[in-house]
Amino acid sequence: MSEGTMQRRAERDPGVPPTPSRRWGGDRRARRLARLLAGAAVLPLTLAAAGCSSGSGSGSGDAEGKGAASASATQSPSPTPTVREAEYAQLPEPCSVLSKKTLGDLVPKAGSGKEGASGETATRATCSWDSLSDNGVKGSQFRWLSVSMLRFDSDVTRGEGDKLAGDYYRKQVTDAQAADGAKDLKTEQAEDTGDEATVVRYELKKKEGTFKQQTVVTRTENVVVTVDYNGAGLAGDKTPSADDLAKAALKAAQEAVASVQKANGAAADGDGDAKGGSGDGGKDGADGGSASPSQSGAASPSASATARES
Repeated sequence: MSEGTMQRRAERDPGVPPTPSRRWGGDRRARRLARLLAGAAVLPLTLAAAGCSSGSGSGSGDAEGKGAASASATQSPSPTPTVREAEYAQLPEPCSVLSKKTLGDLVPKAGSGKEGASGETATRATCSWDSLSDNGVKGSQFRWLSVSMLRFDSDVTRGEGDKLAGDYYRKQVTDAQAADGAKDLKTEQAEDTGDEATVVRYELKKKEGTFKQQTVVTRTENVVVTVDYNGAGLAGDKTPSADDLAKAALKAAQEAVASVQKANGAAADGDGDAKGGSGDGGKDGADGGSASPSQSGAASPSASATARES
């Protein structure tokens, strides 16, 4: 029997072990299958590692972005609002703003003035004087004078002190023009008196006689000065000249403005115009507490109303 015949018989006979060539072919197939299985197992691990790496990088980027935003917010705070400081920080004593000569001319033999009640003299102050000159059978001359001062501090919400004073200045002029019972009303702008000034003139008819009322409202920086001056001839005496009274009231306003400037360290000429800025005296005065602008603006000098009612 040939070798080929013996091999085919062995293949048909399950009891005959395979030839070497058959066994070696099976080994190769087994090794190939093992390599395929090993490769299939490695692929999911590689993909999983790549996914973890990608996720870690994204999280790190988010953290860095949040950190940068936080640092930017910390380094860029919103600016604090500021406002220019008011020029004048205090007011003079109200009953000392006029010279003795001026008082002697406007209210003869009036004596000391009457200071208005105020718990905030650094912000508002008032003083008034009155006199009655008896001329015997000819009658008598009555005079009444009031000086009121109102100061405004700068405020980040409401604005600068001189602007607030300007608003109040215009309100005072309007109030003077709206006096009850006013006759022959006249309004004039005055020069050389503070930063701006207005004279309001009118007559008031009363049973005692005809009263000539003069109201001078002036502003110097952040302070408003209101001078009320009226006169009447009583018991048959002649009515005083409105022009003379207006000139006297304007002179008093100029002196009061000069007193405000002097109290804050500024030099002024005879017309009450400042020649220099506020000095150390004005700055030191700022330490003495003053009322807020909102409180000042709401307060209307009481003496002005009294003058118009006289």
